[in-house]
Amino acid sequence: MLGILNLSRNQLIEKIPQKIGAMQGLETLDLSCNHLSSPIPMSMASITSLSHLNLSHNLLSGPIPTTNQFSTFNDPSIYEANLGLYGLPLSTNCTPPNNQNHKNDQDDKQDDEDGRYMTWFFISMAMGFPVGFWAICGSLALNKSWRHAYFQFFDETRDRLLVFIIVNMARLKRKIERIGVHG
Repeated sequence: MLGILNLSRNQLIEKIPQKIGAMQGLETLDLSCNHLSSPIPMSMASITSLSHLNLSHNLLSGPIPTTNQFSTFNDPSIYEANLGLYGLPLSTNCTPPNNQNHKNDQDDKQDDEDGRYMTWFFISMAMGFPVGFWAICGSLALNKSWRHAYFQFFDETRDRLLVFIIVNMARLKRKIERIGVHG
């Protein structure tokens, strides 16, 4: 059974899975210094064996659970640098901070920018493959001397490879025969 899970500084993104609450034997959980977002899953409160927790330096938001083991985590540093979190042991009120809407706007802008980059990536890939393919195959199809040189190169390379394999197989066979005679 897993007792310690340290995934700090792993560039994790998205949210903490709800099923993390099923890890009942977990005593130490460190998810600090990642890019995890969304609220802390309430299922984490069901990990009653949890004695050490660090969720600092993420993008978590929402209320900090107050049931079970979470009521024993009184050190605010385990939630440090999660501007959207609120509730005990933090000194913030039980309402989201005022800059939450501003943060959401920044997240939306980042998502739009990421989407644009991905769109251009796929467009350039879709255009690059046929252009590259026809640049090679088209030049071979249209220029007879290039075509002959290209296929002659591969024929010679294949022949060299076959000779290399046959020669080395003969050497190996002779060594095996010598060992068999003397062994």
